Amino acid sequence: MDVEELTVAFSDEESGEDVIKELDKEILSKGAWPTVMFLYQEKDPKTNDFGEPKVSLRRYRKMNGMFKAQGKFKITGKAQAQAIIDVLKKWYNI
Repeated sequence: MDVEELTVAFSDEESGEDVIKELDKEILSKGAWPTVMFLYQEKDPKTNDFGEPKVSLRRYRKMNGMFKAQGKFKITGKAQAQAIIDVLKKWYNI
């Protein structure tokens, strides 16, 4: 398996319907410990509609040719994303 094949997309096994829809991804680092940032939407089981886009940062470890998730962090909304951007700009003086 290659890092480009990693995804957060998920379909219900019984119905085959998408439960998590991947909108985009960026590979931030490669190698034995790759980091990938995903933009995705989750389906609301009550309304059957996809919600607002979310971001997930995931760190994987490659062992025996397979990737295993080692850690993840979810950014659930625009306000949280903006707060993270503001702090990074301050810390890196950009």
